Amino acid sequence: MACALSPVMRKHFNGDAVLPYGLTVNHIRSVMNEFLEFLAFVNSQLHSRGTSRLECFLMPANFSSIVGEFMTSNLPKHSKSIVKNLYHNGHPDLLPRGKYPKNEMLHAEEGIEVKASRYLKGWQGHNPEDVWLLVFCFEANRIADQGNNRPPIPFRFLKVVGAKLSKSDWKFSGRSSSSRRTITASVTKSGFDKMEANWIYRAPDLTG
Repeated sequence: MACALSPVMRKHFNGDAVLPYGLTVNHIRSVMNEFLEFLAFVNSQLHSRGTSRLECFLMPANFSSIVGEFMTSNLPKHSKSIVKNLYHNGHPDLLPRGKYPKNEMLHAEEGIEVKASRYLKGWQGHNPEDVWLLVFCFEANRIADQGNNRPPIPFRFLKVVGAKLSKSDWKFSGRSSSSRRTITASVTKSGFDKMEANWIYRAPDLTG
């Protein structure tokens, strides 16, 4: 049952959301449903072979990366005004079509940074910067759930939010002297409020 995923419905999207570079709410809904179809197909095949679902054997960060990369790679199929940034680890993830040579930039001033997260706030990046940030929040099982006897749950999107953030909407996240974690920047309350005010999708039972 956890392999069977329901599509996101048009009525749960915000028709008044403001999006840049010709991107529309319908484009985002289409790519979300494409991912749900993709994951349902992959997990059904894995299950038929007695293998755990994708989200149950990948490290959480790796699975989140797959969700985000799917959105980045497939949104340009629906919105012809944007392209994927072809520079390896280039920033941001999506660029306005035709603005930059060969559609690749190490660090472009225009574009959309895409993130996927299990968390409803506290999203992170590598540096405080002016950027249009688009975040897909989702719920899914983790590797640890199997050891904790948490029952299987279907993957689902919880919300999608996005807004143009400025450097002041970020703060560096510190680390202890013994930590090996990469230093990152986190979206502050001011940035969170901007993104929540411009919500794009909300699951009907999402509270808070």
